[in-house]
Amino acid sequence: MSTFNVELKRVIDDTYEIETGYELTEKLISDIKDGLVGKIKKFAVITDSIVEKLYANKIYNRLCEEGYKADLFVFEAGEKSKVRKTKEVVEDAMLEKEYRRDCCVIAVGGGVVTDLAGFLAGTFARGVPFINYATTLLAAADASVGGKTAVDTPRATNLIGLFNQPEKVYIDIATWKTLPKSQISSGMAETIKHACMADAEFFKYLEDNMDKIMQLDKEACDHISNKNCEIKYKVVMQDEKESGLREILNLGHTVGRAIETLSEYRLLHGEAVSIGLVAQTHLARKLGYMDDSEVRRVRNLLKKANLPVAIPEYIDREALVDKLYTDKKVRDGKLRFVVQYGIGSMVEFDKNNFGIEVSREEAAKIINEMEDENG
Repeated sequence: MSTFNVELKRVIDDTYEIETGYELTEKLISDIKDGLVGKIKKFAVITDSIVEKLYANKIYNRLCEEGYKADLFVFEAGEKSKVRKTKEVVEDAMLEKEYRRDCCVIAVGGGVVTDLAGFLAGTFARGVPFINYATTLLAAADASVGGKTAVDTPRATNLIGLFNQPEKVYIDIATWKTLPKSQISSGMAETIKHACMADAEFFKYLEDNMDKIMQLDKEACDHISNKNCEIKYKVVMQDEKESGLREILNLGHTVGRAIETLSEYRLLHGEAVSIGLVAQTHLARKLGYMDDSEVRRVRNLLKKANLPVAIPEYIDREALVDKLYTDKKVRDGKLRFVVQYGIGSMVEFDKNNFGIEVSREEAAKIINEMEDENG
């Protein structure tokens, strides 16, 4: 018997820029020409059936005009497309068009597109570079920043994926004007989450300026976009792979993801997270980390953003409790929650541990006691 030691040490610099602005297509093309992805000349533009006509076609055409090899790969819009089958179909289409390791993926769209395309880029030809061009508030606030990429399964959302950092993120606020109001509200759920967990002053800003934000006031949109990036960056910088602190970014998501799946995506991601945020305030109050006035402030801010704050009647409560156990934070079969501490902070239960175990009975009680906050 013999042993051979394979010693591999890697120092990785995953630094990248997040550029926020208006109508950033020309900036994207300029950056590529200036060597953003080195000497790569082949670009797979991945998008969905809605964004294709609005923005992806323009990016594709500009790449072709500059002499690059480019192709559009389009899948049906919606969360139901964020699955392994869609990834397989796009991969096969790329292979058919002779894409190999000498290419770059450009994800143009919202969270479904950036999640799926980022995961694909991480596995295609054992990894190719990718760029995120975010066209929704939700993607700007959450999905396109931080390097989490994944697809959904029938069991639960985002269970299969990897950490994969982009070469650059473009947050084009001009694209928000074509979003339905419900999508603006959905994106605000992640924005409110960031304020709840990390910035009491930002929370107050949202309370005072929600009408401006919902009307897409330029100054207000610039501010929330920058604050979202700042808050998420501070967390991801300290814990890229979710070994501790990054877990707080799941605030509201344990219940939220379960509701989203059980609704069969009738609820948008942010709408489900909004209900999850309300659920965790009930738990935080029960544990003594929030008082009644703070719980009301969170609920009222969500309602200002036209977000739901109660579990829909069509969601079976018992099935919801069962679905909680498919959450990624479950360890050794035990349910865990992250909860906020007042407004603008999170509970750290012990060093670098932000999750608390909650029994099935306690979780069921929280869910069953959530009154109809919409009344």
